[in-house]
Amino acid sequence: MEARVKAKKETSKRAIGKISKTRRKKLLYCYLFILPQLILFLAFTIYPIIMSYVYSFFEWSGYGPLKGFVGLHNYLETISDPFFWNAFKNSFVFMFFLVLIQVPLALLMAMLLNASWLKGAVVYRTIYFLPVVTTTAVIGVIMRFIFGVYKGLINEILITLGVLDKPVDWLGSLDTAMMIIVLVGVWKTFGMKMIYWLAALQSLPKDLFEAAKVDGANPLQTFRYVMLPLLLPIGSVIVLLSAVNALHVFDLVKSMTNGGPAYHTDMVDLYIYRYAFEGGSMPRAGFASAAGVVYGFAILFVSLILGFIVKKTGGRQTSH
Repeated sequence: MEARVKAKKETSKRAIGKISKTRRKKLLYCYLFILPQLILFLAFTIYPIIMSYVYSFFEWSGYGPLKGFVGLHNYLETISDPFFWNAFKNSFVFMFFLVLIQVPLALLMAMLLNASWLKGAVVYRTIYFLPVVTTTAVIGVIMRFIFGVYKGLINEILITLGVLDKPVDWLGSLDTAMMIIVLVGVWKTFGMKMIYWLAALQSLPKDLFEAAKVDGANPLQTFRYVMLPLLLPIGSVIVLLSAVNALHVFDLVKSMTNGGPAYHTDMVDLYIYRYAFEGGSMPRAGFASAAGVVYGFAILFVSLILGFIVKKTGGRQTSH
């Protein structure tokens, strides 16, 4: 009897050892596969973030050995620079209006494309998603010609229709430049938000909508009392992602207005780039790093607030 028990124990140990060895082998393969990505992440994400903090304490041009320690001087200069706060304000204005316009419009379009009666929905999805995969700088250059003063497509159309008497400098006017940047930004990333909403709509349980229909709810009531509460947690995440992404706009503004007119469309990313790479004979990489750190903490603060709202929204939905 004892011999049989010992044999079973030995068999179990060998089986466990074999499973453990197989598992270690699988883990080793997994780590080997993620190793290139990990190396690239450390080299091009973590290392630059760490070094930006280091550079921010130096009056350094970005060339030659790191020298010229100035302590917190770059930070004090950043927070006292009115041009930084102008770019800061513009970045948040751009974010606010882009999210305000884009998120609800993307939801409406997703609802339309999710309708069972719509034919060729895949074609429409592709058309709306094309700007997302198009290079932003190329779009900016094209839009600069479209909204150009002379021979610009928009001006030509509006003058032909009799809406305008003379060309309008859409990108050179303080009244219209930011509006055009926002509208182009909405169009450029519209397809991605539409896909987010479409995925959310397709995950909703269909039996709830059938029950609402049986109870006599009209489409507006179904949207208000059934669909909207279910979409609220996912919608909060979409708003969070849209807001954080919109706070980093560089290539679109750089190619369309370069921050003009009179810095009216200047963004923090463009402000940092200007000091880091366009400082004439002496760029200020240290000062640009300090500005980046300040802006990074501002974005982190906004992300934490929005994340808290998302968590609360999701918690209320779960409790219901």
